[in-house]
Amino acid sequence: MRMSKMFSQTLREAPQAADCKGYEFLLRAGFIRQMGAGIFSLLPLGYRSTSKIENIIREEMDDLDGQEILMPLVNPADIWKETGRYYSIDKEMSRFNDRTGRDMVLAMTHEEDATSLGRSEINSYKKLPQLVYQIQTKWRDDPRPRAGLIRVREFTMKDSYSFDRDQAGLDEQYKKHYASYFRIFSKAGLPVIVVGADSGMMGGKVSHEYMYLSPIGEDTIMTCSECGYTANRQVAQFKKEYFKEEPKEMEKIETPDCKTIEALCKFLNIEQRQTCKAVFMVATFINDKTGEEEEKLVVAQIRGDLDVEESKLQNVLKANSLRPAHEEEITAAGIVPGFGSAIGCSPKAIVIVDDSVAKSNNLVSGANEAGYHLTNTNFKRDYTGKVADIASARDGFKCIDCGHTLTQNKGVEVGNIFQLGTRYSEAMNCYFTDIDGKAKPVVMGSYGIGVGRLLACLAEEYNDERGLSLPISVAPYQVHFVSLMKDQSIGDKIYADLKAAGVDVLYDDRKGSAGVKFADADLIGLPIRITLGNKSYKEGKAEIKLRSNLDESFSYSLDTLVDDVKNEIKKLQDEITANIVVKELD
Repeated sequence: MRMSKMFSQTLREAPQAADCKGYEFLLRAGFIRQMGAGIFSLLPLGYRSTSKIENIIREEMDDLDGQEILMPLVNPADIWKETGRYYSIDKEMSRFNDRTGRDMVLAMTHEEDATSLGRSEINSYKKLPQLVYQIQTKWRDDPRPRAGLIRVREFTMKDSYSFDRDQAGLDEQYKKHYASYFRIFSKAGLPVIVVGADSGMMGGKVSHEYMYLSPIGEDTIMTCSECGYTANRQVAQFKKEYFKEEPKEMEKIETPDCKTIEALCKFLNIEQRQTCKAVFMVATFINDKTGEEEEKLVVAQIRGDLDVEESKLQNVLKANSLRPAHEEEITAAGIVPGFGSAIGCSPKAIVIVDDSVAKSNNLVSGANEAGYHLTNTNFKRDYTGKVADIASARDGFKCIDCGHTLTQNKGVEVGNIFQLGTRYSEAMNCYFTDIDGKAKPVVMGSYGIGVGRLLACLAEEYNDERGLSLPISVAPYQVHFVSLMKDQSIGDKIYADLKAAGVDVLYDDRKGSAGVKFADADLIGLPIRITLGNKSYKEGKAEIKLRSNLDESFSYSLDTLVDDVKNEIKKLQDEITANIVVKELD
């Protein structure tokens, strides 16, 4: 491609919207342009990179005997109503009516569509197992798009769906995807870790997320360096210390102005672990058949030295959503904000008790009376509720497996895999006739990779103060050929020779200063740069630099330039291959 003909242009300064380096350089290098909040166009350079990422994905999916299909972005709402997700998903799902008044949705993901296809195509055990995949547009009306392609509303995703006779078949497909995803990210050059995850709106009991660790991430990842335990904080467990002693008689004491745990502990001269705090939330439950909503107050009781993890609490409740309770909602349940607890609250409230409270004794709790607390409160004797782990892990807590100290990092989710089981097939009547003649629900799995987000993470991982430096496997071109020759025909000849030899080359044939050309080459960041100047041409040589090390240069004879450049490309490709990491699911 000649740069004089390029559709996009580079930018000298970062737009104000750029809130991270990778996003800044994708904008400045002319890979992407923003059209609206969370909506982007891929310009030629960006599209070439995502196409290379997609080809890496296709190669791996085909190796798993996956068959590529394409499902529609626009879905009739009927299939989403069958699973109940039409009602249970909030405003992230865009709903509309077609010209006949029929309910329609823009697909956020394609479990319903895939299951609908499964029930039409799979009728016998002889048709199983099956694996289909697509690389297609999705729409999620995210309220907080940020960081360029990291968090968007419209995005391209690879999603694959497996169909099996039984759990053993699903386990096998799941294991294959687990390992294949490591190969995909390694081939793209992105370092990832895998973590146990919350299945969320997808359903199912088993899921894993592939995380790129970065300060720009919104997920918090808990890891143990001793035994390797890794989990998203949404589901992470940790060893809790319980404080057992003989129950004492409960007593009401005056605690003026002690509306926080900190103030209470200071006033009573006690530790936070000796207190029980109440967190008040409102849970929304939606009837997945009618769409009717019901809200209920939730009182989450947790020890004062811990915090509630809302994802855990929502999962325990099996609620569609959670939000903090308003003061009037709290008082309506007979609870006094600042001095509240489950003791004496309305029986209509749902009480969830963390096991840190249930297994400790004589805790100080709110008395539901302004200016007063209760000492020596004990679960079961003084109040009841459902016991569950709803505590949030944090830095320094002890690993659930080995007791070593946990550490926390930020991460960006770039891929996920889910064991869906029969959640969708039973809801949508996707059954097959087994060898024994009985009708059984198909056992399903779902597996996703965000293509644009993967490019965004690569841009975040591979940049310096000058611009991008993408790996050769995903860079839009392999070679950036910068000609400084007065006689353009000489550069044209080398460009033609490189193209004829199958080299993926971007040719800077523009009339301009060497400084501008080099700055653009640094910004776009192609792996190999060839510079041909009048002096080097007279010597019969061309200068070569690798974008990963611009401080070092070397020369190749013009007579062997094409072959030498192909060797450099092969070296870089071999480095990618040599660094492929494959991990197997235990």
